[in-house]
Amino acid sequence: MNSRPSLLGIYLNDHLTGAGSGVELLRRTARAQRGTALGPPLASLALEVAEDRESLLRTMAALDIPVWRSRIALGRLAEKAGRLKLNGRLFSRSPLSDVLELEAMRLGVEGKACAWRSLEALADADPRIDLVRVQGLLRRAERQIRILEALRVERAAQVFTADRTGIVPVLYSHP
Repeated sequence: MNSRPSLLGIYLNDHLTGAGSGVELLRRTARAQRGTALGPPLASLALEVAEDRESLLRTMAALDIPVWRSRIALGRLAEKAGRLKLNGRLFSRSPLSDVLELEAMRLGVEGKACAWRSLEALADADPRIDLVRVQGLLRRAERQIRILEALRVERAAQVFTADRTGIVPVLYSHP
């Protein structure tokens, strides 16, 4: 019996690790943006990405691919380390953080879409892969990418315009 992990197992565990980090980033950013225009779409995306992670876990189980808990723990540490970035402010949240986090979220969802495309390509050779579900997850990832890109472009324009003009746009909505 071959005790070496399969390439697909390594690949999907890497995506599972990334998915966990993505969920945490979305949740943390949605909390930070509560009360702003970014808050509701980010909170909604956080729920969807958590569901997508569960779909990946179900797919891995169907394929008899074990989850590597140690890799997930390393992913959590990496997400926390990713919070330490040079964003122009030492102790407070910078408007640049919004732009960088939206870019990271978009890149994460792009990666997720790649994983769904890989599984879609493999579905003909492996009947354990639910092609219809994978295709639905891929369409959802593509929609998530469009949402994140629209938010990123809008926020980048606000942040960089404010930086150049010194006029800070109003971001908070008051109920």
